[in-house]
Amino acid sequence: MDKHKPSDEMIKDLDNLLSKLNAMEIVASNEFEKNSIKIQRALVEGQMHSINEFQHLKKALDLLTLQLFDVQNKINES
Repeated sequence: MDKHKPSDEMIKDLDNLLSKLNAMEIVASNEFEKNSIKIQRALVEGQMHSINEFQHLKKALDLLTLQLFDVQNKINES
């Protein structure tokens, strides 16, 4: 089973997809194509947002874990 890509790499890949979607929108010849591209753009941007939010949650969890260890050490010292 393949390992997940690092978040920075996923964001870079998604950013490249956004660039391709922008180019596709320029050459789109009808409303159906333009609307399809808008939907795809919304999905890619949503995925980028989710990855960024997950990074924030990981940092918050790390900080919370450090605080719990500090509390545990203070309790054990008493």
